[in-house]
Amino acid sequence: MKFTAKTAMVATVAVLGLSVAACDGANENAMEEAGEEAVAEVAEQAEALEADGTITSDQADAVVDAAEDKAAEMEEVGEAMDDAAAE
Repeated sequence: MKFTAKTAMVATVAVLGLSVAACDGANENAMEEAGEEAVAEVAEQAEALEADGTITSDQADAVVDAAEDKAAEMEEVGEAMDDAAAE
């Protein structure tokens, strides 16, 4: 159940992210979208592995957390690219 709530949270954050996308540059938006897609894919795979008993709920959460951290890094790289292009 905890994992499903986390998946719902990721989806909500993705939707909220779209509402402020107009404030971001093109590279930042592209990197953010790629990161969100990767998180969704990782979350789906982690949920499947948890469901078949390959990993625990804590392990699945850790994998998703790591994917979310990587997605945030990707967005920061995109923002830096936009900032550098604006200079």
